[in-house]
Amino acid sequence: MIVKKLETSKKSGNGKKASADLPLAIQGYEGSFHQVAARSFYGKKAQILPCATFIEVVKQASDPAVTRGGIMAIENSIAGSILPNYNLLQKSSLFVAGEVYLQIDQHLMVNPGVELKDIKEVHSHPMALQQCLGFLNPHGWKLIETEDTALSAKHVQLRKSKHVAAIAGKLAAELFGLDIIAPKIHDVKNNYTRFLILQQQPTEIEGANKASINFHTDHAKGRLSEVLTVIAKEGINLSKLQSFPIAGSRFKYGFHADLEFDTIEQYKRLIKKLEKITEYLRVLGVYKKGKFNK
Repeated sequence: MIVKKLETSKKSGNGKKASADLPLAIQGYEGSFHQVAARSFYGKKAQILPCATFIEVVKQASDPAVTRGGIMAIENSIAGSILPNYNLLQKSSLFVAGEVYLQIDQHLMVNPGVELKDIKEVHSHPMALQQCLGFLNPHGWKLIETEDTALSAKHVQLRKSKHVAAIAGKLAAELFGLDIIAPKIHDVKNNYTRFLILQQQPTEIEGANKASINFHTDHAKGRLSEVLTVIAKEGINLSKLQSFPIAGSRFKYGFHADLEFDTIEQYKRLIKKLEKITEYLRVLGVYKKGKFNK
């Protein structure tokens, strides 16, 4: 039997508040889009702790002795939800303190002085290469898959070759002194990734108008419909609903929901009503809705 539970706060690690001087855990390397998202939210002086995997991001972001939180991509306007990251968030003790919508522009970059006619190989993450095939294929270059776009840019700079190019973001070109020889070469121009700002403690944010929650019901007939009806009657926009199988159950599901509201009082009324009709309810974060950044 699952006991009904409303979670709105948990202490992370040893219960101490992380210092603002500590870095933010991100997936990827210096110059990655995660670093761009960190700078977009915290400013250009934001320090980062690069991590190879999202599992490592959550681990490091949860430790107040190491970081003050983390940045994690959660969905993309082309590829959709990053389901493993929703599961990681659900199982963690982290809280959502904000979000960043970042336009993902892929650029072809080379060492200074290199021209298109000099290029023989292009290095980048497999997803970035796939996103740019319309530009790449006519040139007949050899495409080399790597683990990270920004790391590809760094390797181009270190090798100092005139025959190798990389596909990465603008920040990578700036950090590694590369020239963008062909900007915005991705096939789908309107491509956004949503990043979550993760902190170790829940934060009271002035002007908050969005919340992320996780819930499941007793799975009685019509129960999910009842939850959705209550949300609608409160005049709250359900901007995201993602289902997950409940581990150990026979095809029973929990849900992640993003809620957009006008006032915090409106949100609090909804939470009180949801407590009565859900079997489990956890507030992952209450924050300001992100704007679309280029």
